Amino acid sequence: MLGAGLDLLDQGVTVFDAELRMVAWNGAFLRLLDFPPSLAREGMSFEEFIRFNAERGDYGPGDPDVQVAERVARARSFQPHVTERVRPNGQVLSIRGFPLPHQGFITVYTDITEQRRTQEQIASHQAELEAHIRSRTEALRRSEQRLREITDAIPAAVAYFDRSWTYRYANKGYAQWFGWSAHEIEGKQICEVTGQEVFAIVSPFVSRALAGEQVSYEYTLTGRDGAPARACSTLVPDIGPDGEVHGCYVHSVDVTEQRHTQAALAQAQKMEAIGQLTGGLAHDFNNMLTVVIGNLVALKENHPDDPLTENFVEPAMQAANRGAELIRRLLGFARRQPLEPRPVEVNELILGMSKLIRRSLPSTIAVSTASREPCLVAMVDAHQLENALLNLALNARDAMPNGGELRIESSLEQLGPHAAADLEMPPGDYVQIAVSDNGMGMDGSTMARVFEPFFTTKQFGMGSGLGMSMVYGFTKQSGGGVRIRSRQARGTTVALLLPRIEEEQPDNVMPEGRELRDTDLAGKLVLLAEDDADVRTVVRMQLSELGCAVVEAENGAEAADMVENIPAIALVISDVVMPGVMDGRALARFVRRFRPDLPMVLMSGFAESQSGLDADVNLPLLAKPFSRAKLLAALRPLGA
Repeated sequence: MLGAGLDLLDQGVTVFDAELRMVAWNGAFLRLLDFPPSLAREGMSFEEFIRFNAERGDYGPGDPDVQVAERVARARSFQPHVTERVRPNGQVLSIRGFPLPHQGFITVYTDITEQRRTQEQIASHQAELEAHIRSRTEALRRSEQRLREITDAIPAAVAYFDRSWTYRYANKGYAQWFGWSAHEIEGKQICEVTGQEVFAIVSPFVSRALAGEQVSYEYTLTGRDGAPARACSTLVPDIGPDGEVHGCYVHSVDVTEQRHTQAALAQAQKMEAIGQLTGGLAHDFNNMLTVVIGNLVALKENHPDDPLTENFVEPAMQAANRGAELIRRLLGFARRQPLEPRPVEVNELILGMSKLIRRSLPSTIAVSTASREPCLVAMVDAHQLENALLNLALNARDAMPNGGELRIESSLEQLGPHAAADLEMPPGDYVQIAVSDNGMGMDGSTMARVFEPFFTTKQFGMGSGLGMSMVYGFTKQSGGGVRIRSRQARGTTVALLLPRIEEEQPDNVMPEGRELRDTDLAGKLVLLAEDDADVRTVVRMQLSELGCAVVEAENGAEAADMVENIPAIALVISDVVMPGVMDGRALARFVRRFRPDLPMVLMSGFAESQSGLDADVNLPLLAKPFSRAKLLAALRPLGA
């Protein structure tokens, strides 16, 4: 009855008494351990079962007697034990032995082969999963590292902060922008990273961004080099699927250089517009002054002994000449004043000018000169450069009413593409002349207008406001540029950059024509082309006084028709600017083609240099206003 009940169990069961003889078992025991039925009888000793296993190799290699003795000895101790045994066929058995109250023991055998296989599969799957997780984690780490390397490499500052205004990420550029490392910035509040000054500017935009609005703004901060820097930032809200704003992405760009370039371009465009305006005004004023001066000269020559001439005509002449000088300076700003550039050793010129400058300044101002190069040769009009240096010295004097130091320093300056573009100059080597003072300096609004004609910070009557505009126009017309650095209460430095040449070249000596006397023009028929009737009257009068017969034309087309149909014309004098399709230049080209030997002189209220004309129009250029003597001097090289 007991045996039949035990046979219903899936687990094997054996019971051995104190003499280690089997008193009970079931069929599962014989099946699990693969014992023959002949061993399954009451009173069979424990040793017989052990020996059967040892002899068929269940315990592995070794002496079967020793293996049997060890296992029988352990069994006689009647200690509880739990072991696992792997049979040669791969079957895994769990063996649990329990002592009985009156010695002996009961043993339960359980086939755990499938369980172990399942556990091994689970362990294998777990190991694979852990390996996959490790691989994915490493890939994610590498991806994050690559992402950080990319964001660190781009020329922009990138960051992320959550809705508690705490940074969770910042690339290298963003962190360094505020003087931190990328590791230090994470976990810090915005105000702690940016500082109170910048935080006061950006906090309203942060609030709007955390409310779900994308915002862009610019602000100024102190850059890493200590100079003011300009940043343009965009805040993009991080909005989750639930519509909640979790934080903001930050994208910032340093636009300092861009804003400087835009300001330089705007300044250049403004100066160009002012130059065109002043050039046009100068043209009209020169025409008027030509009439005024011409008539005053005629009046003085026709009434040489009249006492009223000295009382009235002379002051009027002096005022007209001052007006002509004023227009000349305006044309210098407009870059239309003729220059006479030649190789000039700048160091020698500065040493020569320093003596004049010292005499022009009070004793409370110390004047010093310095040069970083032993020989600096610039292609420039020496007279205009001297005037420019004197103007800068006098401005420096006015900026130091209580005394100070004026320093003139020459050096070789190499302009790269960016610096040259800011000054609208080609890259290359330039001679720099820097005039520095330690006076009052200028604020930003003054700096923005310092080159404008008639702009001055001096009291009324103390200056015309044309000094700096003349310096600017002369330098630009010479192919150079001007840089100004100024700080209030610290002083100002004005640097002139002039085209450099390697060595002095001999001045070109133009062959002079024969001396022309008044009698050489007697009886000559001169064609005078001028659209201004008053100017025509004055010039006709001057030509008549030289003995010429004059025919007049109001425009280029009328003058061309006369050249074509009046063979007796021996000389043509034409204004450069005339209405219609044929101005003075076009008339000159026509004359060259139709009558190549006919002498011609051009007049201009702009006083352009010959380089301003076409390459095929190589003619004398007479600047308005002019006297009869200057007219005669212009005609002399023609041998008319």
